[in-house]
Amino acid sequence: MLKIGHLTISPPLILAPLAGITDLPFRTLNRSFGCTFAFAEMISARSLVYGSRNTEKMLSTVPGDRPLGLQLLGNDPDVMRKALEILLKYRFDLLDLNAACPVSKVTKRCEGAYMLREPRRLGELLRTMVLHSPVPVTVKIRSGWDETSISAVEVAHYAQDAGVSALLIHGRTREQGYRGRVNYRIIREVKTAVQIPVIASGDTLSAHLIKRMFDETGCDGVTIARGALGNPWIFREAAKFLESGRLPERPSIRELTDTMIRHLELYSDFYGEKGATVLFRKFFGWYAKGIPGMNFLRDKAFRAETKEEMIELIKSLHQ
Repeated sequence: MLKIGHLTISPPLILAPLAGITDLPFRTLNRSFGCTFAFAEMISARSLVYGSRNTEKMLSTVPGDRPLGLQLLGNDPDVMRKALEILLKYRFDLLDLNAACPVSKVTKRCEGAYMLREPRRLGELLRTMVLHSPVPVTVKIRSGWDETSISAVEVAHYAQDAGVSALLIHGRTREQGYRGRVNYRIIREVKTAVQIPVIASGDTLSAHLIKRMFDETGCDGVTIARGALGNPWIFREAAKFLESGRLPERPSIRELTDTMIRHLELYSDFYGEKGATVLFRKFFGWYAKGIPGMNFLRDKAFRAETKEEMIELIKSLHQ
């Protein structure tokens, strides 16, 4: 059980924010398989203040989509205050600051993981967010900028002093991106150094790896990102494995295809059939990964133009 402010998250498994992925339909699907807490896609505070229409769509939610976390990207206290004023009209339960994104176009704006290089400034920004946010504030960091500047413990102290309710940490440096080994040791050091909950991420791709993260770091919770792509079952599998040490059976081909069709239908309701078909192409490949003879079908899926065409390709997986 994970407690963050007034929130209780049990099991302590969180769907991480993923750009272009964790929209309302994706969250709805994963919640049906045991995801109890989910983040929406990362939102730029500046885009929110400037009234981006796409940002409005990203904030879409429904009553059953709770508890819900929002993750903001930004580095300017004034812009952040304005963004928080706008967010007052939306319903969400947790606000996270992204100080972990390694993408160059983000770090060149001194946002995301760049803020690991300025822990004092990061602390001041977090203090502003804590002061003006109606919900608990957290921050997502990395182990450091590169191997010569492993700063997670120092950054964690600044974050705790700023009043955040929990800290999320990815066990790789900005330089690593999503490559190389996860540094379990630095996550454990952060957990030991602070009194607030620590939520870990990095290669949480299966129930076994999620348990390893808990065992090797002592963390209070984990976030699941790439592990949920084409695999909403990871939440129920991980919960069962953490509780009993046993894994439930993997989904049958019939359950797999039924889930794919349900996902496509959720997308159609949200984006319209044409947009849903295009967006679902990447998911087809993720769902069908590992199925023999998939290359031909995946190529056809990436050329599918209609919802009916995509459904026929999905059904062909179990014929």
